[in-house]
Amino acid sequence: MQQSNKSTEEVLECAELAPAQSLWTTEASGSVQLRIDELCPEQPVTVHQMFMRSVKKYGNLPALATKRGNKWEKITFSEYYHLCRMAAKSFLKLGLERFHGVAILGFNSSEWFISAVGTVFAGGIMTGIYTTNSPDACLYVASDSRANIIVVENQKQLEKILQVKGQLPHLKAIVQYSGYLQEKLPNVYSWEEFMALGREVADQELNDIISSQTANQCCVLIYTSGTTGVPKGVMLSHDNITWTAHHASRAGGMQPAETMQESIVSYLPLSHIAAQIYDLWTGIQWGELVYFAQPDALKGSLLDTLREATPSSHMGVPRVWEKIMEKIKEGISEFGYVKRKLVTWAMSVSLEANQSLTKDEEKSFLFTLADSLVLQKIRAELGFSCCEKFFSGAAPIRSETLQFFLGLNLRLFEAYGMSESSGPHFMSSPRACRFQSCGKVVPGCRYKLANIGADGIGEVCFWGRNVFMGFLNVEDKTKEALDEDGWLNSGDLGRVDEDGFLYITGRIKELIITAGGENIPPVPIEDAVKQELPIISNAMLIGDKRKFLSMLLTLKCTANPKTMEPTDILSYEAVKYCERLGSQVTKVSDITRGIDKLVYQSIEEGIARVNSRATSNAQRIQKWTILEKDFSIFGGELGPTMKLRRPVVLRKYHNEIESFYRE
Repeated sequence: MQQSNKSTEEVLECAELAPAQSLWTTEASGSVQLRIDELCPEQPVTVHQMFMRSVKKYGNLPALATKRGNKWEKITFSEYYHLCRMAAKSFLKLGLERFHGVAILGFNSSEWFISAVGTVFAGGIMTGIYTTNSPDACLYVASDSRANIIVVENQKQLEKILQVKGQLPHLKAIVQYSGYLQEKLPNVYSWEEFMALGREVADQELNDIISSQTANQCCVLIYTSGTTGVPKGVMLSHDNITWTAHHASRAGGMQPAETMQESIVSYLPLSHIAAQIYDLWTGIQWGELVYFAQPDALKGSLLDTLREATPSSHMGVPRVWEKIMEKIKEGISEFGYVKRKLVTWAMSVSLEANQSLTKDEEKSFLFTLADSLVLQKIRAELGFSCCEKFFSGAAPIRSETLQFFLGLNLRLFEAYGMSESSGPHFMSSPRACRFQSCGKVVPGCRYKLANIGADGIGEVCFWGRNVFMGFLNVEDKTKEALDEDGWLNSGDLGRVDEDGFLYITGRIKELIITAGGENIPPVPIEDAVKQELPIISNAMLIGDKRKFLSMLLTLKCTANPKTMEPTDILSYEAVKYCERLGSQVTKVSDITRGIDKLVYQSIEEGIARVNSRATSNAQRIQKWTILEKDFSIFGGELGPTMKLRRPVVLRKYHNEIESFYRE
């Protein structure tokens, strides 16, 4: 609720907050001072208070949609709230202790949402575990969060927990929410059994716990990907969640249901802050209708769900947008000559119109014609016929991808933030968008650039109600992340233009400092190689403390539909690339074993073109090799949001890298 007419002192007097002496804590039961000031004076609310307000406004509107068989089954916000209370009481019956964890291991579903909110209502701390985690990785999160209960999706995920449950002294029960329990085990419950337990707990017992909660205490843990060490539990308070769900989403142009009910498709990992804020918490805040995709969404079924749900807003990580782009390109290449030419013309007209800064009547007419004749049909095929907002986050997106979608008259709005800022701190939107910019700072938040160089680039630092409480039980890293005044150091380098638009230029820890002392951001060079050579799937620049730069390359290939492990078969786009060179190869191994010289020559020429544009000799790629397998989540080189895990690649391909630098 907007309280801008009240002073900061009045807001703090009204709010029921736990006593706190500091802006940070590392204890699960700790409390923090909130960053309430004149820029950000809204009264703090708990998750339960936020949900109650939404039930009053949106109680009869559909909230969650699940496909069972061929039918979408929907529940209203009132029903959703009631189920969350039932789950909360069931958690209490199973012995959930205050500020202990409930870990959720499974694909997005109504049960995931109900478990998450129920945990918070019951005074626990909710944390997601990535479905791709190994048993040991699950053990780490469950142990660190002192999980009393683990909610799993199915038998496959249950088996991971059964392998390690003997090492979890706090664990009291496991709940499986999908499929039948294959055998009856002590303290393992089906979803139906679990939900029935809540009937034995009095409403007043739950109400007492809810009323004792304050907005400056922890309710959610988000575990970092662990690319720079062991994963850390990012502690988020009720205020972090409720404030961000309210303000960041409005900065992105999301509408409250009384204006227009937004609909979205939930498919990205909810263990990640981007999907959790966008799907779960913002959905409650603004009365959105959330459709749940099928568990094989990223293996191909996502487009089917999008076509059925026709969402008003959609978010993807860059790799998802790239996969959609590749699928469209494949489809266009199979069109007949005339249709292919028509689509190419329409996309070029749209791209030019979307990039043009001036209005031209003739071009406007052509654009309208191209859009109505061709592009609308393509967008409808993608399930985007009603979609007005398209977001990209969690990693940098390539200019080639942005331009491709502009050619379809789809503008991707980039968001930028981190787990430690409860998600987005900067947002692009229909009202504030510039090409390859992350947009402007979310109103109520602040930023500064630290250690600015002559080029205007510095480390991006955050301040706001969205800044986290601290890392659970890790004081040294918390002090490293937050300076003595409470500013959050992002570790990212960026510049801000005269109108306040942020452009991320690299990551401090990713900067390559050569033996000659030159600082080189790897991403622009990697992106240039991928843009020059459409056959390349991943490119990773090497050269830290080395005499020269080298590069690991992988080729675009198909994936095993069950495991998503990269295969030896080249992708459709890669095969077409080879055919244009006059090569008939269809396998990655045909190229890596040197059977085909044409592709090698083409890659050599592409890298030479990238080198010709290098700003200095030190920024030229001197040596490169093609790896036998593409990077993947399966192989460990990519994180759950498809972000490159550089330390893993350095370890895994140590021998190949060392071979570049042998005299």
